[in-house]
Amino acid sequence: MGRGVLAGEFRVQQLPDDVRARMIGVSWREDCPVALDALSLVTVLHWGLDGIARDGQLVIAAAVAEDVVSVFRTVYQAGFAIAKVRPIDVYGADDLRSMEDDSTSGFNCRNTLRGTRWSEHAFGTAIDINPIENPYVEGTAVLPAAGAAFLDRDVIRPGMIVHSGPVVEAFRAIGWSWGGHWASLKDYQHFSQNGL
Repeated sequence: MGRGVLAGEFRVQQLPDDVRARMIGVSWREDCPVALDALSLVTVLHWGLDGIARDGQLVIAAAVAEDVVSVFRTVYQAGFAIAKVRPIDVYGADDLRSMEDDSTSGFNCRNTLRGTRWSEHAFGTAIDINPIENPYVEGTAVLPAAGAAFLDRDVIRPGMIVHSGPVVEAFRAIGWSWGGHWASLKDYQHFSQNGL
């Protein structure tokens, strides 16, 4: 993979005023299980699928932000490709739109796909990486639909997360688990602190 010019840095910061304003009523609302003040904006450097280094940003729980930065630093150093890293608000907090654009994201105050409880994303303790290359698979359902081209997990292509790869290892090092290890369904894009 070719390498572009070093883009930027890894940084954790309190939510800037413009980010907070963009989130209110979109990805965050009063009934969310986490306060805005308990979230951080994380800037990470990543290799794109085109081999060019660039900055991306995601919102995550402040309590895990430094750990998340360490994961992305490790993944960057390993040369793993990430299509894009954008806060969910870029997509109006629409998880499917974010997945269809192959965006890596963190916080989103929403329920689980089945809608029975808060998702770990609602606590800022979950991250979805490269949703097209690492789709959610339950029975015949594949989300996003373009992820169907990546169902054969033995044919490893850039951006795909695999059991013995650097992404799973980096998250394991901070105590997070991978949806690719779930038994009843597979959520290859998903990592979370509490395994949900």
